[in-house]
Amino acid sequence: MTALRRIQKELTDVRQRPLPGLTVEPQEDNLFLWKCSIKAAIDSPYKGGTFHFTLTLPDNFPFKPPTVHFLTKIYHPGINEEGSICVPVLRDQWKPAISLSSVLEIILEKVNNPSPDDPYEPEIAAQLKDDKVKFLATAKEWTKKYA
Repeated sequence: MTALRRIQKELTDVRQRPLPGLTVEPQEDNLFLWKCSIKAAIDSPYKGGTFHFTLTLPDNFPFKPPTVHFLTKIYHPGINEEGSICVPVLRDQWKPAISLSSVLEIILEKVNNPSPDDPYEPEIAAQLKDDKVKFLATAKEWTKKYA
């Protein structure tokens, strides 16, 4: 099975070159489901928080992108209330050559550096753009409460 071989290779790469602040644990009985967490960077609006998400690999990986679902609530313009993250590489910019390390790096970057561009939550994006102080206060409050 091509997908399983590729997933094992990707997992080895992730473990040999871990990303600071990111942990990845595949389910013991299912390598297609990874439990991941991000410890927010100290210069992030979410510092002090740990955000859990799952990365689910489709049966036809790497020809279809993984799906990412945040389990921890986060006040973020690029992550909606259902836990979906808005990352082009997980949608229309996916290519089979993209490594899972790269995907995880993009997710880590996106969480630590929220941007009002290409939002899932337009109201939060507008607040980040127009009232950053209020955005930062709410992000900090949610981090304390949920993460």
